[in-house]
Amino acid sequence: MATDYDAPRKTDDDELGEDSIEELKSRRVDKSASSVDVDDAEQAESFELPGADLSGEEYSVRVVPKQADEFTCSRCFLVHHRSQLAKEVNGLPVCRECAS
Repeated sequence: MATDYDAPRKTDDDELGEDSIEELKSRRVDKSASSVDVDDAEQAESFELPGADLSGEEYSVRVVPKQADEFTCSRCFLVHHRSQLAKEVNGLPVCRECAS
């Protein structure tokens, strides 16, 4: 049997169009009447958001000076191992990432 693909098809959404406005409003009220669980509210208080005040925190990081087999890229200013040296421009080292 041939199928007419240009003919409109009836979907579940079409059945909603037959409902009265009062029925649709009551459905919307029922969906929005859901309440928040108390457990969820307590868990939300324990989460820390990005950008939180960390002024009271102290971090200790050991800083190691640049080694003899490392260089500082003249474009990105990151310290790389000598194996990452791509070229020198006007006597200044450039890493592989910046050279490409």
